[in-house]
Amino acid sequence: MTPIDFTSPRAAARAFTPKLSDLVEAPLYAEVWNDSDLAPRDRSLITIACLIAMNHADELPAHLHRGIQNGLTRTELSATITHLAFYAGFPAAITASAYANAALSGQDDAST
Repeated sequence: MTPIDFTSPRAAARAFTPKLSDLVEAPLYAEVWNDSDLAPRDRSLITIACLIAMNHADELPAHLHRGIQNGLTRTELSATITHLAFYAGFPAAITASAYANAALSGQDDAST
């Protein structure tokens, strides 16, 4: 089995399901992520929380990076994971913590 590269979840899906990738690009990213009713930072936090709660850890690194780009700090991400332990379960939070550590280690982030 070929290893799966989730650096870009859309790219990971495109090879086998191009129509699914197209649906992610429009309407999800073209319309929903650009809707001014929620800030991109808030959308990132919600998305990360959902991925953790639903045990979709493979897509977590890409969204953690996007969250940092959208203004979330490592401290906020850490607090989110800790908070979710009580709602999504400790195994989900521990897995998310390991993924966050691996994905964000070595990345410069002045806003810890």
